[in-house]
Amino acid sequence: MMSRWIRCVIAVSCFSFTAASNAGNGASELAASPELPRQVILIIGDGMDDQQLTIARNYLVGASGRLLLDTLPLRSTSQVLTIENEIGGKPVYVADSANTATTMATGVLTSRGRIATTVGDNQPIPTIVEIASAAGYKTGIVSTASVTDATPAAFATHMSLRLCENPETMLGVTYKDIFLGNCLGERKSQGGPGSISEQLASSALDVILGGGMKHFAMPIEGGTTAVVELAKSHGYQLVTSTAELQSAGTDQRLLGLFSPGTMPVRLRAQNGRSAEEPKPSLLHQVHRYLGEVTLPAAMNCEPNPAFAKVPSLKEMTDAALHQLSQDNTRGFFLMVESASIDKQAHKRKPCGSIGEVEQLNEVLDSALTFAANNPHTLILLTADHAHAAQIVPNESLYAKYTIPVYTPGKLARINTPEGAVLAVNYATNSFPYEEHTGASVPLFSNQVGVGLVPAFIAQADIFHISRTYLNLDP
Repeated sequence: MMSRWIRCVIAVSCFSFTAASNAGNGASELAASPELPRQVILIIGDGMDDQQLTIARNYLVGASGRLLLDTLPLRSTSQVLTIENEIGGKPVYVADSANTATTMATGVLTSRGRIATTVGDNQPIPTIVEIASAAGYKTGIVSTASVTDATPAAFATHMSLRLCENPETMLGVTYKDIFLGNCLGERKSQGGPGSISEQLASSALDVILGGGMKHFAMPIEGGTTAVVELAKSHGYQLVTSTAELQSAGTDQRLLGLFSPGTMPVRLRAQNGRSAEEPKPSLLHQVHRYLGEVTLPAAMNCEPNPAFAKVPSLKEMTDAALHQLSQDNTRGFFLMVESASIDKQAHKRKPCGSIGEVEQLNEVLDSALTFAANNPHTLILLTADHAHAAQIVPNESLYAKYTIPVYTPGKLARINTPEGAVLAVNYATNSFPYEEHTGASVPLFSNQVGVGLVPAFIAQADIFHISRTYLNLDP
């Protein structure tokens, strides 16, 4: 039954994409100029659903304002699909970044935690990066996370567990005495591909930019040489600062590692605050109709000083576009991720998420500028999954009732530049970290995508659209 469900999903996905490909600007251009170099720039806001976009829009440009992405000529919806970790597994309705990035990178559904590998038999799935590289395209990944993190890793590596980011974690990952898994059978000594950092170091990628130096500082499996030296032996030049990034030559492939792990976010709340629980009075705890409740004090967002010490996502993207377009008559595929929309939402820190949406919006500006000078460039901007943040009333609709009414979970009240207070609620669980949610996510495109991207797609269609636009269909 479930295998049939998966076949139906794939069939609908392919049908919807094929139907959309038969009309419109992008499809006409594709048919008219198959020989010209073409580019796909896939921009991913990790955890960036419509709640996150609306929170950021309200804060950055005001409730009546428009972000640059709001001006794009095409807006679609991407259906996020996940399955259990077994052949013929049932659908799972809330995804993680590993399986959703895998779906966008390969067009194949898999289970949570997997990096471009199949459920059941753990086979590697060819990615759009690997297919494009083999066909002579240049390829790149850029992320504000560690480049070994789930989203960038899924475009160029293969692993059964996303946590196996370096040779040491292949042996096992433990968090606060809780064993989370290992990748023993995928070590090089067992005939496997090695850790994610080792795979990236020997990959065909032309550009790798982001955080994650700690995963490349580790010795390779069975040796004393650091993984970063392995990368250099495969032709990568290493840059570790904004100045080095801006002065990097284009005669070698580029590896930029600008922080030990995830890169610093642009914005933070004063005193590092996150969402907090409303505090009911003792009388209210006696009876729910009595007493009162004190909401968390409103917070201000402020610049994060650590952000100034690393290149912005836009600066990394500009460097990647320059690197990939030099002496290139074939074209390229570039994936850019604003990772900490998600990571800050896990920590219940809306100021951090807002700043990372702003970074993503700036990347779009770079992509559109590039496309204006290189017209055969398809820009796709989307999210991998939805997240916990939810806009709620700062003053309850039921405040006039003579009983205390307040939101469950944890609440952040943000002072906005408009002089209002924006209330953001987090209430997916009682754990220190919030969880993803199961909604569909937005998908935007530039004019080239008109006619190629239908109004509603399965997430796997992003792979098919990219592959077809680059003339990579088998």
